[in-house]
Amino acid sequence: MKEECLVCKAPLIYLEKDELMECVLCHKRENSKTKCINGHYICNECHMEGMDAIIGICLEEQSKDPIEIIEKMMRQPFCHMHGPEHHVMVGSALLTAYRNAGGDIDLKAALIEMHSRGKSVPGGACGFWGACGAGISTGMFVSIISNSTPLAKEAFGLSHQMTSRSLECIGRIGGPRCCKRDSFLSVLSAIDFVEEHFDISMERHEVVCSYGIQNNQCLGKKCPFAKVNHK
Repeated sequence: MKEECLVCKAPLIYLEKDELMECVLCHKRENSKTKCINGHYICNECHMEGMDAIIGICLEEQSKDPIEIIEKMMRQPFCHMHGPEHHVMVGSALLTAYRNAGGDIDLKAALIEMHSRGKSVPGGACGFWGACGAGISTGMFVSIISNSTPLAKEAFGLSHQMTSRSLECIGRIGGPRCCKRDSFLSVLSAIDFVEEHFDISMERHEVVCSYGIQNNQCLGKKCPFAKVNHK
């Protein structure tokens, strides 16, 4: 069990109400509901440090399989077991695979936009908002490839349908949260959705999670991606 607090590895606690906290890394003060049992707080920006590498990784990627792409991101130093970086990674992997599978987008511009949107969804949104950031990231992805705006018609609806489908899959499994599990569920939902509505066929491979040992709240055999379910 390797990851909880990024400073001392102690378990995290989630508060009922916001408290004014100071990030132990950059000393920014802001309200939050999350800290470790030793009182350490790390802001979203510090938690996502190094995430700019996602754009470079994606621009060099040739794969049409967004699961393969996000698994590469998960192995990078900027990616932790849990954290808001997944809110950018899901959409970025999908944008990349979509372009490589024949989707007509300016990938660099799309990735920059995905980075801007995704990082605005804070850690803990899954529990406090009732909407996991990985699932929201698929809606952002569809919004970007369809050029949706608040005044759009079909694209507006498709973006919401995509988010809804991802969140439905996440909600059926239940908690506690797992950023890896919820990212995989969201990406797989988007692969099917894009083929249905955009006639673009991205590739996929069987997901077998190797992160359970890092997750203190792993569901074990109840997780659809647990090794025990793929023997």
